[in-house]
Amino acid sequence: MATERLQKILARAGVASRRAAETFIVEGRVRVNGKIINELGAKADPQKDKIELDGKRLSAETAVYVVLHKPRGVVSTMNDPEGRLTVKDLLKDVPGRIYPIGRLDFATSGVLLATNDGDFAEALMHPRKAVPKTYVVKVSGAMTPADVDTWRTGVTLDDGKTLPAKVSLLRYEGDKTWIELTIREGRNQQIRRMGDATGFPVMRLARTSFAGVTSDRLRPGMWRSLTRDELQAMKADYGVPKRMPHAEQTGGTLVTETRRVRGRPQRSARVDNRRAAESPHAATPAPARPDAPAEGAPRYGGGSPGRRGYEVREDWGGGARRGHAAPSQGEPAAAGGDSRGNIGRGGGRGGQTRTTGTGGGLRGSSDGSYRISRPRK
Repeated sequence: MATERLQKILARAGVASRRAAETFIVEGRVRVNGKIINELGAKADPQKDKIELDGKRLSAETAVYVVLHKPRGVVSTMNDPEGRLTVKDLLKDVPGRIYPIGRLDFATSGVLLATNDGDFAEALMHPRKAVPKTYVVKVSGAMTPADVDTWRTGVTLDDGKTLPAKVSLLRYEGDKTWIELTIREGRNQQIRRMGDATGFPVMRLARTSFAGVTSDRLRPGMWRSLTRDELQAMKADYGVPKRMPHAEQTGGTLVTETRRVRGRPQRSARVDNRRAAESPHAATPAPARPDAPAEGAPRYGGGSPGRRGYEVREDWGGGARRGHAAPSQGEPAAAGGDSRGNIGRGGGRGGQTRTTGTGGGLRGSSDGSYRISRPRK
């Protein structure tokens, strides 16, 4: 293996960030093959050299790659001075010292990757890689085809014109418009700024895909390990991860959920997806609805729990969960609920609360397209 900078090796071992590792080196706390190294440009081979910090030999930290379905109302940092719920609270059961790849706004939900592999994170964030990020966006105002073309060709912002984007007009909801947007750059608040610059303020924003990874089957607040197929696809497209982890370290075997309870994070039961699928007591899938989207088609949330399709387990834009969770498919309904897991008014959000605005969100139709469901009269 080629030599690498010492601070990078220390960070990969999980002892500190690269910046903190540089301080350790300058302070003379790092030895390579018994010799104190205090120069920041020094390199070593982690496979051949004996590297020590404060007299303890380092071993490479196992690489971890996970995807989190970040809810609204959660900060995409590891710490928050205001004491709000952070992704660190949601990922505290992940082994190793990991950090998110990029950020999602406080009011934005959806796919957020996290890792302890610096090369992996750096490659996916580098502008040269042009990693695609797909969002479902609800804007105020009825967009015309010409307005959509403006978003496709690029919107002029105060820091320059945006790159061409892929935009699909989903449906109208009164004087509001739903679109699906795929961009390949990551400017700060880019989509919200695009909306403001074109006169269509963003009302709801959720990321449904990042580098081809989705949050399917993950309720807001839940995470899973990236599968080997997902990692291999990213390695083919973006060159990372440079070293594939062992098969037992991938596959999404652990999914865990954290929800807000009286302003504090509280961990609920963890579920081993692979074991659950093999168990004879695994839940029986609900029958498919006639208006369900074709297999493999994207499935966005379905408005309030009482109106969404059987195939949709959670609102795509769901915030930090609170109250009582609905029973999973195949389990008895809670008191005041029904066989689909909808809970009455006494169960937290319940089946009466709209979660995606007056129109209730997106629902698949028989022809595979999407329409905006209307509220019941």
